[in-house]
Amino acid sequence: MKHIMMILTVCTLLLCQLSACGGGGSEPTAKPVTPPPVVPVPVDPAPEVPAPDSPYPDYNSDPLAPDNTGMASTASEIAQKIKLGWNIGNTMEAIGGETAWGNPQVSNELLQLVKSSGFDAVRLPIAWDQYADQSTAKISDEWLNRVKDVVQLCIDNNLYVLINIHWDGGWLENNVTPDKQEANNAKQKAFWQQIASHLREFDQHLLFASANEPNVENAEQMAVLHSYHQTFVDAVRATGGKNANRVLVVQGPATDIEKTYQLWGQMPVDSVPDKLMAEVHFYTPYNFALMTEDQSWGKQFYYWGQGNHSATDPERNPTWGEEDTINDLFDLMKVQFVDVGIPVVLGEFSATRRTHLTGDALTLHLKSRAYYHQYVVQQALARGLLPFYWDNGALDNLSSGIFDRQQNTVFDQQNLQALLDGSGN
Repeated sequence: MKHIMMILTVCTLLLCQLSACGGGGSEPTAKPVTPPPVVPVPVDPAPEVPAPDSPYPDYNSDPLAPDNTGMASTASEIAQKIKLGWNIGNTMEAIGGETAWGNPQVSNELLQLVKSSGFDAVRLPIAWDQYADQSTAKISDEWLNRVKDVVQLCIDNNLYVLINIHWDGGWLENNVTPDKQEANNAKQKAFWQQIASHLREFDQHLLFASANEPNVENAEQMAVLHSYHQTFVDAVRATGGKNANRVLVVQGPATDIEKTYQLWGQMPVDSVPDKLMAEVHFYTPYNFALMTEDQSWGKQFYYWGQGNHSATDPERNPTWGEEDTINDLFDLMKVQFVDVGIPVVLGEFSATRRTHLTGDALTLHLKSRAYYHQYVVQQALARGLLPFYWDNGALDNLSSGIFDRQQNTVFDQQNLQALLDGSGN
């Protein structure tokens, strides 16, 4: 999956198409990279990270004794209850406010629709830095309360909900480097102390995720990312209450499957067993999922999958990245994490809707797209990966919205049904 948000301005953000604004992953390639041999990567405990000298106040001012009420399920047990997730994309992570990218505020009516449509979990991307005092890292009480209200709506509708620190101006995910390590660990700690303390009364239906798509390309950066994740785990656990036993999610490098397989060394040290998940994202093949302009190294794919190649438009047929590629990549995550008891959140996946096409080309494209989503969900669940569809709320060309959020109705029934078919619902 290609990282399509490198520079963030209000104008460009309003043009975000399919990936999480700030979402993305590995650079596209004109042909698939052959996966390495399937050999488990060790998940031994990481070394303790020394606490930095923080420029911020200690926001864990009232830690509570651990409370296991409503928190008894392990990560694997919760994973068994999540068959199909949905991203409330381009909303609470929007720079400029919740409605700044064209979506309405999250409402109970929307979440009722999501639940009744067959989803059992939502991923809630959230920005925090724009609501924080830059000198103290104090997050606005108004924003903390708004997030709490939305989490409550999710849980009231019997949905699991995963919240994170999303792109958030890129302060963390664009700076996974040794020179930023101390400053970012200090902010990571300050933010999660506040977030976790404010939300710690929710039961196990609420999961926390350390980051979104941290840009990591090598082992040196991977060591920095491990420190960010360790700070996250330590900060959440130290707030106590239900957070002492909450399931926490940590992201692979760029949330890219191949990079995660090659660079990931260990899960964070945790004070409780079996309460961690890993996260990757999936927009492969990029030519089909996200690509909007032909490039010198390759063309856009309009069609995908066995039986869906065009006889009249062959230059838009896929040349790589079909069923076998999905199987091979998901197998890597199964062996690396799932087989050793660590569930994997497939936190984002989707393919853009190319409604500029017409006639038979459009029909075959939409059929291909539906099959792609069905296949991704089916194969992810078969290997213990929890699929969360990326929905940016847009309904026009090169978008991914399933629901008309203005009217709280289903817009893309074909795609919704494909996801449900893949999940067995």
